[in-house]
Amino acid sequence: MAEALIRLRSDDAGARRAGALALGAHGNHRVAEPLVAALKDPDREVRAAAEGALWAIWMRSGDPETDARLREGTRLMEAGDPAAAIACFSRVIARAPDFAEGYNKRATALYLRGEYAQSLRDCGETLRRNPVHFGALSGSGLCFLALGWPSRARRSFERALAIHPDLPGVRQNLAHLDRLDRLHNN
Repeated sequence: MAEALIRLRSDDAGARRAGALALGAHGNHRVAEPLVAALKDPDREVRAAAEGALWAIWMRSGDPETDARLREGTRLMEAGDPAAAIACFSRVIARAPDFAEGYNKRATALYLRGEYAQSLRDCGETLRRNPVHFGALSGSGLCFLALGWPSRARRSFERALAIHPDLPGVRQNLAHLDRLDRLHNN
């Protein structure tokens, strides 16, 4: 782990990419802070590797059974069964209530069902446990949009970009809000 952290601070972009990849493969929540910093690296590939590493770390609870349930819920959600995914993620949360990604995944499944207020609640739970979770910030913004609260959506999207500037969907949502503001101000 120490070697990967040293590489992440290297002057060489290739070494920084390798460091981020190694941290994603073997790291835990203790190495998240330098990876969050790497989301602003001048090299696009380093930023992408840091993002992937953060998601990999966030998906690991430290308990194999919890992780297996999280993967199963993700599979169910991707298969188009958000109700079953929600039930699975609820079991993850019951088993590991401090595990932020259980809430984040359930928030996504709730959003897919159009249950925006409940999704927003789980985004908040995610952020209480992981304040730099740019996915939960983006998800909060989407929920706020769906609920008709554009100023709150804008703040969530801006907070997500402050952590991770390479989120094209978030940038598109902000551009959409800018267009709406121009329409309302004309």
